[in-house]
Formats: sequence, structure tokens, C-alpha cells
Amino acid sequence: MKERERARKRGGGRGAYHHGALPEALVAAAFEVLDEQGQEKVSVREVARRAGVSAGAPFRHFADRQALLTALADRVLADFVRWQEAQVAAAGPDGRSVMRAIGLGVVRYVLRHPRRFELVRSRVFAASRDPELSERLDGIDRVFTDLIVADQEAGLLRPGDPALVGLAGQALVYGLAQMILDGYLPAAAAEELACQVMDTFGQGIANHPSP
Repeated sequence: MKERERARKRGGGRGAYHHGALPEALVAAAFEVLDEQGQEKVSVREVARRAGVSAGAPFRHFADRQALLTALADRVLADFVRWQEAQVAAAGPDGRSVMRAIGLGVVRYVLRHPRRFELVRSRVFAASRDPELSERLDGIDRVFTDLIVADQEAGLLRPGDPALVGLAGQALVYGLAQMILDGYLPAAAAEELACQVMDTFGQGIANHPSP
């Protein structure tokens, strides 16, 4: 935040934001509030104050608080996808399904960014999804399904409906994430316990060719 304050002073304050720069600054400020205090404290007024603009300026880009939260959730999802890609790449070819790396990536993300995950959870697992998020979520689902199919074709997973396998995996990881957020799984032991649970789940869906 201090860095942005100095940048505003160098650039001449509010006038430094022009064209498409203000929406980015507002979302960056919203990220700060989210990480510090949670989504309940993300307000248009507070975001405007942190971005150094008038209270009415954000409404030129976001119709209301919900629109701002939707834009923020979209950025969190993009950040989450990059995180997952890095987790899968780091896991490397270890002879296990990529589902384990993805599941462990979710757990690690929740441990590091609990408030970001809470925001995404509230938008993704709601009774109805924001239309603005649907395209990104559909893309994530397609990639996840393709990975399951690839593991099935490689003989790592049993044949079966990849959508059902994916749903079972999501339910397991979502439950683990919620238990971490609720404090039921202590943070210090959460990752190790999650690994053990996912390995147990993996034994159930792994392909075991006949000798």
C-alpha cells in the first residue's frame, strides 16, 4: 500500500489514473481489504479511499459493491488457476494422477489465502452463479475434465464417467478446505492430513491392472 501511495504522489494523485488504469487500481485496493479483513469489509467507499479517488469514482466502472466483488472474484480465480498450474508443474511425472497435485494445490491455496478462497466459494458454490464468472468457471471445468480423461487414457485412473470422478474429487477437496477454514483441521497439520486423505481417495479410483 505504501508503494502505491508513493506512486500516486509521483504521478500527481487522482489525475494519474486514466483510461483503463483506475479499474485495476480499484481491484488492487479491493485485494488489500480482502486479504486483511475479508470480503465483508470490502466496500466501494473503502476501496476508493485506498485508491486515492473520490467516493463516486468507482461507480464509473462498477455499478455497485456486488459488481466490484464479482470482478475481484474473477481475479482471484485467475490467480488460483496460475497457482494450480504451478503446483501441477512442480509435482512432475510421479506416476500418480494429476488429481492429487490439483487437490493438494487447493489445500495449499486455502492455507495461504483463506479469505480469497472464502470469496470464491461464496460466488462459485452459490445457488446461482454470476454470469460474468460462468465462462471462466466453465473453462476450469473443461481443463479439469481433460486432465482426468488423460489420466484414464494413461492407465492411471479406472475407466468411468470423468465428470463423476471430477465431482467426487471436488467434493472431497472442498470438504477438506472447509474443515481448514472452520479450524477443524489445525493449519499446522492440515497439509499432511490432506495428503493422507487424498491418497486414501486415490487408492479407490486408481487403476490396478491385473497381474
